[in-house]
Amino acid sequence: MADPSDWAFPEKLQPRAQELRFDLAAVLDSLVLLRAEIPEDAFTASILGTERVGNGVVIGDDGLVLTIGYLITEATAIWLTSNQGAVVTGYPLAYDQTTGFGLVQPLGPLGAPALERGSAASCSVGDEVVVAGHGGRAHTLKARVFAKREFAGYWEYVLDEALFTTPAHPQWGGAGLIGDDGRLLGIGSLLVQEQEGDTQVQGNMIVPIDLLEPILADMLATGRAKRPPRPWLGMYTTQVAGHLVIAGLADGGPADRASVRVGDLVLEVAGERVAGLADLYRKVWQLGPAGTDVPLTIGREGAVSRVRVHSADRQDFLKKPQLH
Repeated sequence: MADPSDWAFPEKLQPRAQELRFDLAAVLDSLVLLRAEIPEDAFTASILGTERVGNGVVIGDDGLVLTIGYLITEATAIWLTSNQGAVVTGYPLAYDQTTGFGLVQPLGPLGAPALERGSAASCSVGDEVVVAGHGGRAHTLKARVFAKREFAGYWEYVLDEALFTTPAHPQWGGAGLIGDDGRLLGIGSLLVQEQEGDTQVQGNMIVPIDLLEPILADMLATGRAKRPPRPWLGMYTTQVAGHLVIAGLADGGPADRASVRVGDLVLEVAGERVAGLADLYRKVWQLGPAGTDVPLTIGREGAVSRVRVHSADRQDFLKKPQLH
């Protein structure tokens, strides 16, 4: 695997310590490199790969690391590397599918300071921010917030309000969004192409840190948030020219077992028309918890049909972490 540290942003794109109201070097020492190994037979291996590399942010005095959950889903081995060169193994402590957050507990001393958490509510469109990855200032980017809005992902995921920053950080997974006071405002999740006025903008979607506070205690105690699991269909849906098109199916998942097909159009949920991806998922989720039957109206080759998908808890399809 190529060394993910063997690169640097141009000097003009890096933040300058003298222009900031906080100690940049101290903040950046809270960022760690995260490497994860996933078995080839893992449920997510075909989509997310078996070797995953990203970032994490130390948020606890015991070295607890916050990252984006897809990096550690079904991981059998995790390594954390600090800016000071310490390398320790980590345990995938928790993953919350609703927010996308993941927690890793180091199994040795990282020697990295905990970063204080702020609130994304304090951040406005147009604000200048810092998007930081492991590796110090060379891997840290001056950026601005260009949008705060709803986000819906094809993997049955919705955020009521996500943060969008530009320019794009090339190692966005688990990167830290740092506000002008040096506090953590969010965790990097995706690379996105967005329209800003008449301009196409490439940037990052950031999960707001505010979503962590209500669930952190439960994640630490049980490995997941204390809420009923949402009904999962295993249906990868995209929006094309105003239509919701099924672009893929989880092999052996609920929709696959219900004979839903790639290319089908999703027209209704429980007899109600759907008006976009986020609306589709919210209508499914309001029917009940995982295990609820979800009636769908499907368009296929010019004909309309109705199918009933027996939903599941996605967590049941994933390999569970083991402490060796």
